[in-house]
Amino acid sequence: NLLAGGDESAAGLEISFGGLQLRFADERIVAWCGGGFDVRIGSTSLPAGHRALARAGDELKFNHAQSGCRCWLAISGGIDVPFVLGSRATDLRASFGGFNGRALRDGDAIRLGTRPGSAIPAATISSWSAPKPWSQTASSTPILRFVRGADWNSFSASMLQRFTSESFGVSSDSDRMGVRLAGPELQRTDDVDLISEAVAPGTIQVPPGGQLILLLGDCQTIGGYPKIAHVVTVDLGIAAQLRPGDTVRFREISLTEAHRLLFEREQELERFRIGLSLQNK
Repeated sequence: NLLAGGDESAAGLEISFGGLQLRFADERIVAWCGGGFDVRIGSTSLPAGHRALARAGDELKFNHAQSGCRCWLAISGGIDVPFVLGSRATDLRASFGGFNGRALRDGDAIRLGTRPGSAIPAATISSWSAPKPWSQTASSTPILRFVRGADWNSFSASMLQRFTSESFGVSSDSDRMGVRLAGPELQRTDDVDLISEAVAPGTIQVPPGGQLILLLGDCQTIGGYPKIAHVVTVDLGIAAQLRPGDTVRFREISLTEAHRLLFEREQELERFRIGLSLQNK
């Protein structure tokens, strides 16, 4: 949204695995980031983290992802859909919010909000791009950093060693709610029933079968499975790009280090905001 010259909270589009094609009815600034997609306006390539001008009649096409599985598109003015429970997002499982509570279909007409008043001079379009960490995709076998979860000590040293030393495969039974991982079975040292507690995106749960579930953006708010670890905030974008057949590993860091990484990312984003605001004057 910053690159597109709009409000940071404006609604955009999430594209999974590609295949989206849009035709613009009027002039808009567009920008996208995420996985390894081939994106084009007409015959012109639009790299991740760059912005471009789409004129009336132009077609924007997202070809199928070569790496990763998701990307996000911002359009100046934002997607004009109603607020539901304080958000413009879509809950596909519950079929509400967003664009009629469903995914887009062929032939849909998407309403856009009012365009910002020349927030970005035409001469500067495409001359700015997002910092590399905001537009890079995950490696073929990413290492997700984590801090210990509430139930870390419920697992034996040998189980914890397997968790941090072995690879896990991404199951086809994964979605925006969570990534199911196939790998070494991790079992607790006891079988005491747990009271359901708060969970969040990044929480790694261990169901009775011992196969991990890494929770993502559409996860529930409470869960009763043991919580062995929590992926740090700065690595959630990498986790969101995991696709069936990928492998992933985990590495422990301290809570202090997790806070430092998040602080550095926010500092970089703030520098980017300032740079854009200076150029747009």
